[in-house]
Amino acid sequence: MEHDLSLTALAELRRPRPYPAVSVLTPTHRRDPYNAQDPVRLRNAVTEAKKRLETDPAVPRERRAEVARQLDRALTEVDLTHTEDGLAIFAAPGEHQVWTLTRSVPERVVLSDTFLTRNLVAARAAERPFWVLSVSADRVTLWSGGADRVAEDHTCGFPLIRNPENFDPERQERIGDPPGTFRDERTRRFLREADTAMHAVLREHPRPLYVTGKRAALSLLWELGGVAKNAVHIPHGGLAHGTPEAVWRAVRPVVDAETRRSAEEVLRELASARGRRNFAAGADELWQSALAGRVRLLAVEENCQVTVRDAGDHLAPAESGDPDAREDIVDEIVERCLETGAEVRFVPDGTLGDANGIAGVLRY
Repeated sequence: MEHDLSLTALAELRRPRPYPAVSVLTPTHRRDPYNAQDPVRLRNAVTEAKKRLETDPAVPRERRAEVARQLDRALTEVDLTHTEDGLAIFAAPGEHQVWTLTRSVPERVVLSDTFLTRNLVAARAAERPFWVLSVSADRVTLWSGGADRVAEDHTCGFPLIRNPENFDPERQERIGDPPGTFRDERTRRFLREADTAMHAVLREHPRPLYVTGKRAALSLLWELGGVAKNAVHIPHGGLAHGTPEAVWRAVRPVVDAETRRSAEEVLRELASARGRRNFAAGADELWQSALAGRVRLLAVEENCQVTVRDAGDHLAPAESGDPDAREDIVDEIVERCLETGAEVRFVPDGTLGDANGIAGVLRY
């Protein structure tokens, strides 16, 4: 199952396919007793997709059978013991993909000439992904971080491990100069290689970066003038050889502080926009503004979900399960805003007060 939605992966998912490109979305649960219903719900959703294929006169028989096979193959790859809050299965002639999401999704089956990506985009934005680079003289480890955890990542050849013949801490102890490790030219070359590799990671997957290590290591990285210049430094050694749990314990207070600072910054911008009268709030107003490309900054509370129906010139409230209901209108707004170059910021529930969970700063 896939989790990390890169810009390259998103572009590939949005590529037009021969009809039908099938998207199957279903909510999942991380814990008992709620996750007991997930296998049944998933099988029912895939069965519904196959029924839609059978009854669609625009789908030739051979293509119908091929897409059904791809759905079956995708189903065998789902590991419900490692799902998060939502699941997306994509199937088309000759291909299938399974994505797990950290944001709940409405139960949907869609047949189109592209896959339904809005929920993946919104989940990625809500997760606020980040990188942690843990540095030592003999190993540099990369960790991928999200809302409540980190995991080791092997992008661009990480972890980088120094050749033992170029690093002999026992000899340094004998000559009495262990503090000189980060003054050694071979160490500088090793960390310069790590800096170059991290540049490549950030080009492909741009995210905030936290760097951990002994103060001497952080000073050397700063001196090298690369990725560390725009990173948040956490002076904590040993994490290059550490566990995900140890890394998360070290970075969580800093990540939480950054989240609070970001939310306060968003509130200041929204307050200023109110004064300038380029402020919008609520799903209906934001949807109209997003369609027109007017949104510069979109703020969304983490668990904001609004179910609506299209009433022509505006969106009207609707109940979940109504035939014409759009249960993921917030995700649609998020994706539309990102497509038009807006900045999207997710904030803790309750942050936006009377704005009904979603507010924005308009360009004009």
